[in-house]
Amino acid sequence: MEDVGEKEQKMLEKLEEEEEAEEGEEEEVFSSFSLHDEVRDLEDQLSQIHVHLPEAVSEFDWTSVDTSNLPESYRSNSPKEQLLLQVADNFCRQYAHLCPDREPLFLHPLNECRVEKFVSTTMRPTLLPYSELYDWDSCARFVSDYLTMEPLPSPIAPPGYLYSLTTILRYQRGNCFDFSNFLCSLLIGAGYDAYCVNGYATREICMMDETREVCPMQRRAEEVQVETVKEKPKKYAVKPLRDLRSKFELQQAAKEVAKEQEVEEKKRKEEEEKIAEAEKPKPDPLYGLRVHAWVLVLSGKREVPESFFIDPFTGKSYDTKHDDFLGIESVWNHRNYWVNMQDCWNGCKDLEFDLGDSVRWEFMLLGTDKPLLSLPNIEEEEEGDDEMEDLMKEEESKAFDMPASWVEPIRITPKEFEMRCPQGKKEILYKNAKLEKWAPYMNSSGLVSRLTFYEDPEYSKVLEVKEWFKNREDMMERKELNKQTEVTMEFFAPGHVQGLKAHAYKTMEPETERTMEFYSETRVDGLQKRVETPTDMEEYFEGRSDFLWYRHAEFGRRTKKPLNNIQINTESNARPIVKITERFRRNPEKPADEDVAERVFLILKERILLTYHYKKNYITASKREFNKRPDVDTTGNKIIMTRDMCLSYQAGLTERDEKLFHLYEMMLSLMEEEKLSRHQVWESEMEVLEILRIREEEVAASKLTVSMYDTERNEKSREHRELMERLMQEEHQRQVEQDLDYLAPFLIQMGGVEKMTKWLALRLKEDCLTDFKHRLVDKANLIQARFEKETQELQKKQQWYQQNQLNMTLEDEDAYLNFCSEAMFRIRILENRLNRHKERAPQKYIALEEKLCKDPRLADYLRFYT
Repeated sequence: MEDVGEKEQKMLEKLEEEEEAEEGEEEEVFSSFSLHDEVRDLEDQLSQIHVHLPEAVSEFDWTSVDTSNLPESYRSNSPKEQLLLQVADNFCRQYAHLCPDREPLFLHPLNECRVEKFVSTTMRPTLLPYSELYDWDSCARFVSDYLTMEPLPSPIAPPGYLYSLTTILRYQRGNCFDFSNFLCSLLIGAGYDAYCVNGYATREICMMDETREVCPMQRRAEEVQVETVKEKPKKYAVKPLRDLRSKFELQQAAKEVAKEQEVEEKKRKEEEEKIAEAEKPKPDPLYGLRVHAWVLVLSGKREVPESFFIDPFTGKSYDTKHDDFLGIESVWNHRNYWVNMQDCWNGCKDLEFDLGDSVRWEFMLLGTDKPLLSLPNIEEEEEGDDEMEDLMKEEESKAFDMPASWVEPIRITPKEFEMRCPQGKKEILYKNAKLEKWAPYMNSSGLVSRLTFYEDPEYSKVLEVKEWFKNREDMMERKELNKQTEVTMEFFAPGHVQGLKAHAYKTMEPETERTMEFYSETRVDGLQKRVETPTDMEEYFEGRSDFLWYRHAEFGRRTKKPLNNIQINTESNARPIVKITERFRRNPEKPADEDVAERVFLILKERILLTYHYKKNYITASKREFNKRPDVDTTGNKIIMTRDMCLSYQAGLTERDEKLFHLYEMMLSLMEEEKLSRHQVWESEMEVLEILRIREEEVAASKLTVSMYDTERNEKSREHRELMERLMQEEHQRQVEQDLDYLAPFLIQMGGVEKMTKWLALRLKEDCLTDFKHRLVDKANLIQARFEKETQELQKKQQWYQQNQLNMTLEDEDAYLNFCSEAMFRIRILENRLNRHKERAPQKYIALEEKLCKDPRLADYLRFYT
């Protein structure tokens, strides 16, 4: 190491000497030039170059909001609103005088038009026509997704402005007061007793910091403690053997185990404390001073059992005694405004939310919907009753109702409601997790949300990914990928081609480890689950008529591995089956000792094992073993069924000695069942290959389904609508053509209206009437010809029936009767049409004559002839 350092030092010294020598040569060469002038010119040129640093521009400038299209109520105050502002100013002065140490109230901030508006009139209760917004939880989630959070201009003071919901929804962004105003308007419209709250909260709540919170979509396996049920001791139970172990040794071993558990518990607690200390947020210098707005929902309406808070940023509900909410200044709804007069030294834990208590809550307007606290029953004199009545009358005269909201009704189109998030995408960070949301149909794969779990708080190493899908043609709803085990799980809704419910796999290659679950009620074979490995396959069934519920097949090694999946499709090239085990449920129609519970086919050993169900009050089951042998021996003689080919055990004292013929028939049927089972196992393998092929095609295509009611995305519906519109236009055009000038053909023959004379007008009228008369007669003749044709065909059929009546079958008679019925129906229709035409033809002729006489082009010439 020292030699290397000396070499590097020598090399550096040599380089420095060479650089000094080069600098000396340059000074000698350029000594004749005056560098002073060149440097001055260079400085002058550089001084003319100015660098302009861009100013920090915020993401959105609220001063550039377009207010030109807003109605007049946004730009001015009505007389009642002006009176309300005066009442609010008077209330604010009294409050400041009585509570000088309290912060100013948030009463009448400016709107987007720079006009002071009372906060209660800025609220607009609305019930939107979406069922998802009828409950508070889904409504809160919608508000948190629909708007983008912006921090307050000052973290320790309320904003000086509160824009209308029209502007907030237009730009889909706002601060906590805008969020709360929007959410409270929807909740009141849905029937909840909701209020906006102006108070103080922790830094995490105010800044929407959820990096220390567990994602609500994260599903943790809850440890279910199963209580051990003590079995009642049986009367004739066998006593257990006496424990001959040393009690002292058992106590010492238990103490050692307890010490080890105590040490492990202590280490675990220390590690948890270290993690909690590391994750503990830094001290907030503004703790208790950060202003925040949220929603208070009181109990009573909509069957709300207890009052609670809703944070509008996240849509989560909190108890009114939660530690993250540090105090309340005031609350309001669309009818009144209340100031909190209770001490908040312990946060919101000790607050009472009875707004009718005028000691704890000071209201601004007398016309409140919250009743005052009831006074105790005191026997008063008549004079006291009169004074109370006078006081109530005086208060009623001074009551002032809140003016109507100056904000237009909230309108959210179905397309905006479907998009939900701004630009259709939103991302939220949680503790070691990231949640991404998309609007439906935004991703070609149908992805609507993705939850990614990380190992570290820096979100660098992925542990697990969960994805949710909608509107996929392959009915896939969810997909989970575990990066540690590399196992992928797919979940499907009912309606898949193969009835697939879930699919867990590591790779899509065939004959590897995978688990498939199916909707058994949609399959003919009742398959519920299939577990496959390179060496075996398990299948579970339910609801089968043959009571089969389990099949297990063991495979051997192939002598020659197939090159592709096509070679596997033939049963001869499939994996060799070594053993098949089938289990059956109890068939109540058969005796227990004749009802097979388990059937094992040892294919290589050529043996068949049968195990029957247990008979009542028996602890052993009947069994039977068949040893298959070839039909002929080595000498060519036919083998007859022998006793050693079937070994039987009959549970019970009475054993039945079955004849060899019955055993032989049973063995033959079992051999056929073995062939059928082998074929069914091969079909299961083929079905797995087919499902894998279908899944590869579905993943590559990733087609989405579109509802027939979605006219914007449904191409078939749009084509049908365009076709109907085109047909309507063609029909309209045809109607217009029919309504064209009926005299045009005759005017062309006569040279136009310019050459019209009395004689030509009379001739034009006669020609038009004559042509119309010929058309009426032609139509009558056509109907008459069809009538005669139908009559002749019916007569011929009747003659044919009279000639062949004796030799006809029932089918021929039915056909004849049907023909006569249809022919008579057509004849009656034609007869009615002809009679109606004869009645209306003279009326149409007279109507045309009147129309010709009144036509402005012929009226002047035909008035002498009418």
